[in-house]
Amino acid sequence: MQITNVSLCSTLRKDYFGSPGRSLLTILIAGVLIWAAASFFNWGVLGAVSEPDLALCRSADGACWGFVTEKWRLILFGRYPYEEQWRAGLATALIVLMLVATAVPKFWTKAGFRLLGLGWVVSFILFFVLMAGGIFGLTAVDSDAWGGLPLTVILTLIGMTFSAPIGILLAIGRRSSLPVLRVLSASYIELVRGVPLITVLFVATYIFPLLLPAGWGIDGFWRIALGIVLFQAAYMAETVRGGLQTISQGQFNAAASLGLKSWQVYVYVILPQALVAVIPALVNSLLSTFMDTSLVTVVSMYDLTGALRLALGDPQWRQFFIEGYLFVASIYFFSSLIMSRYSIWLEHRIKEGSHHA
Repeated sequence: MQITNVSLCSTLRKDYFGSPGRSLLTILIAGVLIWAAASFFNWGVLGAVSEPDLALCRSADGACWGFVTEKWRLILFGRYPYEEQWRAGLATALIVLMLVATAVPKFWTKAGFRLLGLGWVVSFILFFVLMAGGIFGLTAVDSDAWGGLPLTVILTLIGMTFSAPIGILLAIGRRSSLPVLRVLSASYIELVRGVPLITVLFVATYIFPLLLPAGWGIDGFWRIALGIVLFQAAYMAETVRGGLQTISQGQFNAAASLGLKSWQVYVYVILPQALVAVIPALVNSLLSTFMDTSLVTVVSMYDLTGALRLALGDPQWRQFFIEGYLFVASIYFFSSLIMSRYSIWLEHRIKEGSHHA
């Protein structure tokens, strides 16, 4: 332990105080961080008001967390009926529980994957049953009223889950020896990547219904979900293609020499290695999808950020928008931090497993 402490001190001294310039920069940055932390502590803790008392908030020198206390249900669940918000909370909890279970290595066995698959099917069904209602005595709630955290979570999950297989097929198609398949895959990828997501959402919401035959209709939620899936699939394709390029041609030839068919070569040999190689990029896509769900506000669907805007529609509390945005930002930050740290742990675990193998 003593050697470790000495080594740590030497590293810190070299990295942060190795020269007069580094020492000065370290002191300046440390001073700014300490000042910022002290200022935030005075504003956000010592002088803060946590009670939903409007008069007390206006007279206080610090933050008004009373706004969050007063509006937290509107921020988390949007326009979902107040009396039925327990359904939205339970539906979201089921999805989060399955995400946690999927991340536990104990379930990474053949039997465990079957159990997880069954769990995901049941969770998806229960999520939409709880959110939509209309059966089992539950009050029907139109998808236009869905919002807040449940909408953010389910759009992110649908976007990543269904864009992954499409992206993999597009990546393989772009590397295909068949000219037609290669051109079609590349054209789709370049076309979608050249269009902003907000444009895709507008098309899915307002243009796509006009192209459907008379009498046909697709719920607004599913149009938005489809737009996110198709948009994300193009970026997923390029991520997977980058992973495929790390695999040498020798492995393709070796797998083919064993008598494996083309799809077996990819499923059992190539894709497992390629996807491991691009874990950081896949997590980046996950975080991007998680953040981009906030754009659905422009097509009148209120995710977590949009629900905050609904809460700020109350003119009495509007001046405390900073506290509201900090509350929402903390949800995004800690969610992203957990996903990022988990990806780092997973990457290290896979590398250690490959070394031991």
